Amino acid sequence: MSWRKRLLWLPPPLITGFAALMIWLTSAWFGKHALAELGLPFALPAWLAIVVALAGLSVILVSAQTLRCANTTLLPFAPERATALVTTGIFNYSRNPIYVGDALLLLAWALWFGVAINLLWLALFVLYMSKVQIAAEEQALSHKFGAAYQTYCQRVRRWL
Repeated sequence: MSWRKRLLWLPPPLITGFAALMIWLTSAWFGKHALAELGLPFALPAWLAIVVALAGLSVILVSAQTLRCANTTLLPFAPERATALVTTGIFNYSRNPIYVGDALLLLAWALWFGVAINLLWLALFVLYMSKVQIAAEEQALSHKFGAAYQTYCQRVRRWL
């Protein structure tokens, strides 16, 4: 069994939650609102964080609704259960819009605390999702949908 398969049992919401927890812990360690020390007013990062969080939540909800309308699975740890290749709507701009939404939520969380090192947790989240979760999903979808999926991959980016 490959290392990807061993890690695939971890559901993406758990990975997102872990990254959010690490952002919170790192913020507690380094101190809240460190951006204020750079001369930026706290209100700017707070409002920016709220806007980014709302955008992330909207992307996740629209993506989930699009998958539901296509009568296909929302289970990211079982991509072989997909019954349709969804390439319309928000999936016309990203092959993984739910993960984009998760990344936006993590970015918002990092902005809220204003500790620059928290961007490292966002980068590690994107790296993990790309190398483990998305790679496994792409392999399963390529096997299931063949040339149609390959054409979709050439037309639409993995993230944005």
